[in-house]
Formats: sequence, C-alpha cells, structure tokens
Amino acid sequence: MEKKRVTGLGGIFFKCEEPQKLREWYQQHLGLNTDPYGAIFEWRKIDEPEAKGQTVWGTFKKDTDYFTPSAKDFMFNFRVDDLEWLLTELKKEGIEQLGEMQVYDYGKFAHIIDPEGNKIELWEAKD
Repeated sequence: MEKKRVTGLGGIFFKCEEPQKLREWYQQHLGLNTDPYGAIFEWRKIDEPEAKGQTVWGTFKKDTDYFTPSAKDFMFNFRVDDLEWLLTELKKEGIEQLGEMQVYDYGKFAHIIDPEGNKIELWEAKD
C-alpha cells in the first residue's frame, strides 16, 4: 500500500486589515471561539475515534511576511503523517522545500510553493 501524503486540512490562514476586529466579528456573528490567533476546530479521527485532531482558522496582519515568497493573501496548511518522508518524495519530484523544517512541541512544519505561487504549509501534528 502506498503511503498517504496529505491526510487532511490543518488550517487556512489569511491576511486581513484588522485581525482583532475580524475575529470579534466572527465570534459575535458566527459563534467562533476565537483567540489572538484565530480559532481551532477539534474533531475525532475516523480510524482512531479516541484521538482528536484540529484544524486552525487563522488571521494575520496584512503586512505579515509569513506567506512570503507568495504574494497571495492566504495559505493552506495540510496535515501529513510523515513529513520527512514526504519532503524526500517531493524533492525527488522536483519540488523544493522553502527554508528548513521547523520542529515544535505541537509538530513539525515545512513549506513548499505550488505552480501558481501559493505557499503551502505541511504539518505533521502531535495531536
């Protein structure tokens, strides 16, 4: 069986003029439980019902450079099972990693760019 590459949507991040006001609007009118970064949606894994996962909805200031080198106002985050393996496979396919892989208590992260210039964040989560 071939190893899975992307296992789900980890988050969507976007630039906005006034992140705090926008988060407050989403909280008031759509009921999102927001924090200073956005909102987190928890869910359970189908193949491991006792295990939880999360998807992040994140607001960024309009002048953030986090999405660089993309000129787009958004970035997708995709969840992966084995980031190091996936990066090796992508390299074989001619897709370059942006910068170094970053490791935090909550997972490993790496970035790539798609053919239309969209920055993609790959996340091996520690749920």
